[in-house]
Amino acid sequence: MGQENGTTAQKRGGGALPTTAPNGGRTTATRTSTAIPRGRQIHRTFNNIKITLLCGFVTILVLRGYIGVNLGTSNADAINQNLLEETNRILAEIKSGKDPSDSDSDNNNLIFDTDTNNVTFTLGPKITNWDKDRKIWLHRNPEFPTHVNDKPRIMLVTGSRPNPCDNAIGDHYLLKATKNKIDYCRIHGIEIVYNMAHLDKELSGFWAKLPLIRRLMLSHPEVEWIWWMDSDALFTDMVFEIPLSKYKNHNLVVHGYPDLLFKEKSWIAVNTGSFLFRNCQWSLDLLDAWAPMGPKGRVREEAGKILTANLKGRPDFEADDQSALIYLLISQRKLWMNKVFLENSYYLHGYWAGLVDRYEEMIEKYHAGLGDERWPFVTHFVGCKPCGSFGDYPVEKCMSGMERAYNFADNQVLNLYGFRHRGLLSPKIKRIRNETDTPLEFVDRFGIGRSSGSRS
Repeated sequence: MGQENGTTAQKRGGGALPTTAPNGGRTTATRTSTAIPRGRQIHRTFNNIKITLLCGFVTILVLRGYIGVNLGTSNADAINQNLLEETNRILAEIKSGKDPSDSDSDNNNLIFDTDTNNVTFTLGPKITNWDKDRKIWLHRNPEFPTHVNDKPRIMLVTGSRPNPCDNAIGDHYLLKATKNKIDYCRIHGIEIVYNMAHLDKELSGFWAKLPLIRRLMLSHPEVEWIWWMDSDALFTDMVFEIPLSKYKNHNLVVHGYPDLLFKEKSWIAVNTGSFLFRNCQWSLDLLDAWAPMGPKGRVREEAGKILTANLKGRPDFEADDQSALIYLLISQRKLWMNKVFLENSYYLHGYWAGLVDRYEEMIEKYHAGLGDERWPFVTHFVGCKPCGSFGDYPVEKCMSGMERAYNFADNQVLNLYGFRHRGLLSPKIKRIRNETDTPLEFVDRFGIGRSSGSRS
């Protein structure tokens, strides 16, 4: 998503997020009824009283400045600070229209305020009995097992936009990134889907993955895990396998750090460039809760303001799926986190800028199969935008890094066939072994992935 800029966003007391109505995609953030309930009238009266008190506070501040009340410097500063905090709190409550008795101390004031009378955006018809329905379907279709060779069936999902890249070199590197994913999936017996269609026009850009994941879950009940990976992420450890047995009690596996998430509330606490969803009702429910922040236009823009106000270091831009998931996990921690695994023991997401210049050192000191900082499982080119016309880093630096990452991974594949790239920046290859009349000896020795029990 980008690097944290070190600034702390001011927290807002609330803010209603507009929701998408079914009549042509128009948005609304207020009740459609013209009648004002008695409770609302009382609330408005209460707000008027608060405004009067606020004016009184301001008057006291002004008079104190002229009269010069002798309270001592430290006491005076403390009183001023308390008055300013109370002023900001009252203004926030009035702006949000929230009743002052409403609070959520467990969520640390991270409240996603929605009006229940509004019709919110949905990914499709509400599904409530998926686990049971899926179990029945699997029983009726034994030719589609959820496990193959005692391993859960995985579907890797990636994709790119339907139009050509803004620059020709971008399409070339998308092709290389796709070939890299196909190689890994072929080695480890994983199914792969490459999508180039927007399944929901409202959820474009960052958000296009959500309707795609949901549709694949429902269309492939035999798949146990859906694994999303961004198009600008490459496998750089072709031997390492995700330890799925580790997640038997979890439904979402995402690279992240608990302290960054719950203490710092950082907008880079997790990364949604590579994550796994179990095919179950819980995952469908999370997608339903996640999606309403994503419809393009006013909804996404207003949601972005709320995310920037509440997540540390987040720049001011429209809502993105990563920030929205972080916000959801913080504000509804008790609802979701018991089924979320924040993985950081290996690089399900590895930030490229600190990795691509160290590949030679890794080759010299370590070996494939480690998956961590010694030999990263995934190298993710966050902020590069190889297919776009802009990015956070110079195009030359990004393309050079992607070339090195691709060749670093490709050497692990070519090794089985007795070849290697001439250098990590060279597309040309060289022979590293002579032909032999006992080829199976080399297959046993260099057969990448076979030692980890991959499926055929």
